[in-house]
Amino acid sequence: MDTTTRASKIPSLHQTEINWDNLDKTKLYVVGAGMFSGVTVALYPVSVVKTRMQVASGDALRRNALATFKNTLKVDGVAGLYRGFPTVIIGAVPTRIIFLTALETTKAASLKLVEPFKLSEPVQAAFANGLAGLSASTCSQAIFVPIDVISQKLMVQGYSGHARYKGGMDVARKVIKADGIRGLYRGFGLSVMTYAPSSAVWWASYGSSQRIIWSALGHWQNKEEAPSQLKIVGVQASGGIIAGAVTSFVTTPIDTIKTRLQVMDNENRPKAGQVVKRLIAEDGWKGLYRGLGPRFFSSSAWGTSMIVCYEYLKRLCAKVEEV
Repeated sequence: MDTTTRASKIPSLHQTEINWDNLDKTKLYVVGAGMFSGVTVALYPVSVVKTRMQVASGDALRRNALATFKNTLKVDGVAGLYRGFPTVIIGAVPTRIIFLTALETTKAASLKLVEPFKLSEPVQAAFANGLAGLSASTCSQAIFVPIDVISQKLMVQGYSGHARYKGGMDVARKVIKADGIRGLYRGFGLSVMTYAPSSAVWWASYGSSQRIIWSALGHWQNKEEAPSQLKIVGVQASGGIIAGAVTSFVTTPIDTIKTRLQVMDNENRPKAGQVVKRLIAEDGWKGLYRGLGPRFFSSSAWGTSMIVCYEYLKRLCAKVEEV
């Protein structure tokens, strides 16, 4: 490989974000499915711990994240940390395809939309990425919510008095029998209210913080200078951590309410307002932030892992023109 061709494979700063039109879509979906499945395997136990903390009652209320983790291991073994995982992984592939397609197409359109306004780079990135995250999450909820309802019931089965099931199909059958198809979309409005703004906040925070970090490092003034791959990954990871911190703090209360609504049996199902009152009565206002620690860790760890993998995936799937 000659010097010119090699240089075309090393992105300069303005090329660290690869546009949708320059991606090999088939490769993106196939390689991405495997990559994100691996990340899900690694971080799934954190979601189980967070969900169990959010629905805890009685003595379980006094357990922190570590105690909940140890209790799950003691009672159910390692398998307990992966309750509902098969359901999640099956639904993850179509959900990711819809999410990534909506994300990238909306981001590209939004950047063109704000271009005439001559806004600063961080503001442009926050607007385009935020709108893209909002659009992607909203479009993927139709598949995600039923998967979320089923997997969360499996995550908490046998915990704090919750029913036990034989698997994902058993959950779906019983939910449909009790409440019809709409039972699989329990908490749909709250899911959209949780994940759509959450996605918008995450992507907006990531897009703007990444540019602020590049500017602080002195690279933004010289966009043609090619930063090292290690530096690119470091900046992207830092942006992911910042985005995770902001998002978890903003959205944990509504996520706690949504989770409680989704795991309760039909005959005992309260309204959202009643859930809020009960949480406050049990634990004060901090009850709305139950599971904040695991959610912050999950959001930061998942977000950072996801964005580093995703940005690497985009570089891997970029169409390189030989010079």
